[in-house]
Amino acid sequence: MGKTLVAPSILAADFADFGGALASVEASGADWIHLDVMDWHFVPNLTFGPKLAEDLRRRSAFFFDAHLMVENPERAIEAFAPWADAITFHVEATERPRELLLRLRALGKKAGLSLSPATPASALDDFLPYTDIALVMTVNPGWGGQAFIPECLEKIRHLERARAERGLDFVISVDGGINEATASAAIAAGADALVAGSAFFSAQDKAAFVRGIKALG
Repeated sequence: MGKTLVAPSILAADFADFGGALASVEASGADWIHLDVMDWHFVPNLTFGPKLAEDLRRRSAFFFDAHLMVENPERAIEAFAPWADAITFHVEATERPRELLLRLRALGKKAGLSLSPATPASALDDFLPYTDIALVMTVNPGWGGQAFIPECLEKIRHLERARAERGLDFVISVDGGINEATASAAIAAGADALVAGSAFFSAQDKAAFVRGIKALG
């Protein structure tokens, strides 16, 4: 797919300074900013709603990658669509993945579908032709700072094989426990985009961190 995309997750930023966090992501040379939306139902945490995406959009034309870790993503898609460039929801959270993917594309958005560590990669197989971003969670969704689950690497490989065998062109994104060490394993397995939260925002030199990740791919 070409160069590795780096998507810092604002979940790991100082919640009192989201504007500063956005500026630091833009200055780092990263490609996307990842917005982790949690509802305290689908996952045991609560983050933010579309107002944050709207306010950040007023400051920036950067690529916004909204990851909806929510029940009934049908209700959230329309609220985030005006502000996000890509919207990803979980296959476990809806009985209508194909319909939602097509709706996102009709709205002019990149359509993403994600799965949690306990869900087999085959759960995405039927929906890959309608998917622009296939997101593999390599931690259990809900909290930042967790350790990478290496067993999830086979899911990345499964998606890479499916893409090649079926002639598809979706991006394989990986989210959870990404740092310099785990990024190398994820890229080797077939990942195109890496979501990094704690490792990015704790880096003293964020641009060097992004360059290091990109150099792996």
